[in-house]
Order: sequence, then structure tokens, then C-alpha cells
Amino acid sequence: MDISVESLETPALTKAQLADLLFEQIGLNKRESKDMIDAFFDLVSSSLVEGKDVKISGFGNFQIRTKAPRPGRNPRTGEAIPIEARRVVTFHASHKLKEQIQDQDRST
Repeated sequence: MDISVESLETPALTKAQLADLLFEQIGLNKRESKDMIDAFFDLVSSSLVEGKDVKISGFGNFQIRTKAPRPGRNPRTGEAIPIEARRVVTFHASHKLKEQIQDQDRST
């Protein structure tokens, strides 16, 4: 199955556009398409909130990383401000995705 996103007008791919692609290219009705996209992102989000990594084969890994507290500085005033410890999401592309990006870059 080949899913094409060439008809997209904006450089960002939105959830609504993903749902439209499911509707047009797979044949799900619009409600099912929207529900499937929402369920997918809800599952990814809740897994990350729980501290679980999300691995999507052929695409990449979303990981939770805990950043330690550190000293910071207000760029306007130069005042020292402590930056609290926090959790952040990182994304690492799979080798397959990196290769596809490089192949596309070479063909243009």
C-alpha cells in the first residue's frame, strides 16, 4: 500500500490531514479515520507520560529523558535563574528513515 502526501499544501502534516489520507487511500469513513488517528496519538502520549519509550519500527523511537536541574541566565537582564529538573521527549529516527531521507536528498 502506497500512501501519498504530495497533495498537502502546508509543510506540516496535521492530524486532520492524516485522517483525510486514511479516508481517501484506505477507505475508512471520516469518523473512523479521525478516531484511529486520535487513538494512535493518545496511546503514544499516554505511554510517554507513563515514562515508557515508544518504538515504531521503520520510523524511530520516542524516549523520555530526565534533565537535571541547572543554572540558567535571563538573556535580557543577565540575572541567574535556576532551571528545575524536568522530563523531555526526544526522537531518534530509525536507520530506514534516515536512509529514505538521504535517498530523497540525493535524487533532487
